[in-house]
Amino acid sequence: MPDSLAQLEKQKTELFRQIADLGDFRRGSITTTSGKCGKSTCHCARPNDPGHGPNFRLTRKVQGKTVTETFDSPVLLRKAQREVETFHRFQELCDQLIATNERICALRPLDQALTPQEKKRPKRSSRKSPTK
Repeated sequence: MPDSLAQLEKQKTELFRQIADLGDFRRGSITTTSGKCGKSTCHCARPNDPGHGPNFRLTRKVQGKTVTETFDSPVLLRKAQREVETFHRFQELCDQLIATNERICALRPLDQALTPQEKKRPKRSSRKSPTK
């Protein structure tokens, strides 16, 4: 049995509250890189050396271009991880809000959706348009 309109409105209000309580967030993905730097005198040039890394980076698109941010400390990395996790939660809540709104739209009676002006039908002219 579908939810009642009142239950869906309550769910919608709760989703808005959860979105408002999220705190700081930002989009992107945190990835790791590792490898060799290419300097012949570096430790990474030795045989069987794993190289540098892992180095953590936040990658995201800004105005169509990929922007990468590196982290100088584990504290900054953890902060960015929380912010990206919060962004993913924001996306989940938005998806739920959209689904709830679609169910509300499907259940809302037509007469409540129309204003008094919209309810009035335009009068049709009794005159016939001239034909050429």
